[in-house]
Amino acid sequence: MTTYKLLLLPGDGIGPEVMAQVERVVGALGKLGIASFETETDLVGGAAIDVHGKPLADETLARADAADAILLGAVGGPKWNGVAYDIRPEAGLLRLRKDLGLFANLRPALCYPALADASALKRDLVEGLDIMIVRELTGGVYFGEPKEITVQADGSKRAVDTQVYTTAEIERIAHVAFDLARKRSGRVASAEKHNVMKSGVLWKEVVTKVHAEHYTDVQLEHILADNCAMQLVRRPKQFDVLVTDNLFGDILSDAAAMLTGSLGMLPSASLGAVDARGTRKALYEPVHGSAPDIAGQDIANPLAMIGSLAMCLRYSFGLGEAADLLDGAITAALAGGARTKDIAGAGAKVLGTAGMGEAVITALRSRAR
Repeated sequence: MTTYKLLLLPGDGIGPEVMAQVERVVGALGKLGIASFETETDLVGGAAIDVHGKPLADETLARADAADAILLGAVGGPKWNGVAYDIRPEAGLLRLRKDLGLFANLRPALCYPALADASALKRDLVEGLDIMIVRELTGGVYFGEPKEITVQADGSKRAVDTQVYTTAEIERIAHVAFDLARKRSGRVASAEKHNVMKSGVLWKEVVTKVHAEHYTDVQLEHILADNCAMQLVRRPKQFDVLVTDNLFGDILSDAAAMLTGSLGMLPSASLGAVDARGTRKALYEPVHGSAPDIAGQDIANPLAMIGSLAMCLRYSFGLGEAADLLDGAITAALAGGARTKDIAGAGAKVLGTAGMGEAVITALRSRAR
């Protein structure tokens, strides 16, 4: 059995707590003979600032580059609000994405059957929901230059963030979306703002060209990003694969996440380009933040972190059956009534972080027999 090298970056807030449950699941997978892992743990975000004076040490980046995959918990918190902008906790995550070339962010919005009533929307709108949002991750307004605040002659300030995309950046994210669609229902919606943004004009032009030249078997729809936000609330199941830029992807994926009932439920994958060996750099993390207000209380939902491990099995290691087994264990635990505070309805028995981890492991063992 191949042994895979995982770098664990728990980070801040609830990150260490949810990562601890992933470590337990990793151990269970090994004992069941499903997959074998060698793990190493390091610092990122505020935890790294406290030790190294910066959110990502060069040595940690080197370990990340050498790993088969990276699992990250969460970064940030009020403790580090006063640090310089360039060394804020989130800068460590951005550096990982940029330096490792993790340009494709996959964020599923999946509504588990047992949680359809936990959504803010009516059950008939979200039951069976299964959207894959493909967000471009290393370009756009978050990385464009100039990015600055300048003082004007009259003493007022002027802030500039630059939205920049090239043909190549759009082409490669479009390929990811279309390839995923071929494995799903064969539908892609591309969201941008070509009506008011030149970057949107180019985005639509390039996605259309990639579709025409390589993916005519896939259905392509163009949609304005603001209309897309409305449609996600109005009729979310009309979407399957949704591809968009860095800024709109950040916003739309969080909106889609809440359709499922809780940010604590959803994983994500950030993928690089396929190299000559057929492998790619990859980082997996839950979509939720560090939630410092509940850190250390054993109430955080670990399912998004555990689901991130399932995505790792699927996209980094090609272990589709193992990923299905783990996803199925999450579904079974929820169907059996396992609930953390964020997804518990009236009268439900509430489990802590460790209790939910144990529920998934118990279901995993049962399904693996």
